[in-house]
Amino acid sequence: MTKADASPLWDGGWYRFARRLASPNFGPRPARAQVDLIVVHSISLPPGEYGGDGVQRLFTNTLDWNAHPYFKTIEGLQVSSHFYVRRGGELWQFVACDDRAWHAGPSSWRGRGDCNDDSIGIELEGLEGGAFEAAQYETLVQLAAAIAQRWPIAHIAGHEHIAPGRKNDPGPGFDWARVQRELAWPKERFPG
Repeated sequence: MTKADASPLWDGGWYRFARRLASPNFGPRPARAQVDLIVVHSISLPPGEYGGDGVQRLFTNTLDWNAHPYFKTIEGLQVSSHFYVRRGGELWQFVACDDRAWHAGPSSWRGRGDCNDDSIGIELEGLEGGAFEAAQYETLVQLAAAIAQRWPIAHIAGHEHIAPGRKNDPGPGFDWARVQRELAWPKERFPG
């Protein structure tokens, strides 16, 4: 048994304090991958509507494309994230952190492309540019700290930072200064 396997926080790549709902949308990380990046996203389905199960259904390929007009615009999309934080702070996990989730798309950070290879994706229930709840920040900070205990996290960035011009989330409503202060990580780990 390795040190990581003996952790009270982790069961393999699964966080013990998250609600587990396995997604089929994942793959192995490349042998050269070094998991050192956390990517923060925002999502709500339909956009701006909170509390439903649209995100869980999207990440598990069970979304009814006919249930809302917006869903037709993303029909067939197969994506996932490692984690999803609801407005009230509830935490879901869809992909083991040892595996490669499909959250970043075409991306680049730290001179490396394809950020899915070496990152852990965290989706916050919300809108690009909108505000996030105190409970979400609390869960995010606890989760990021737990991730950094297991993986050599050197950076945390938004989807907007790794895919500029293509993505805008989490956007200007996200309080990076609060996250830095609460994690007590150096500024160099955060977007400039």
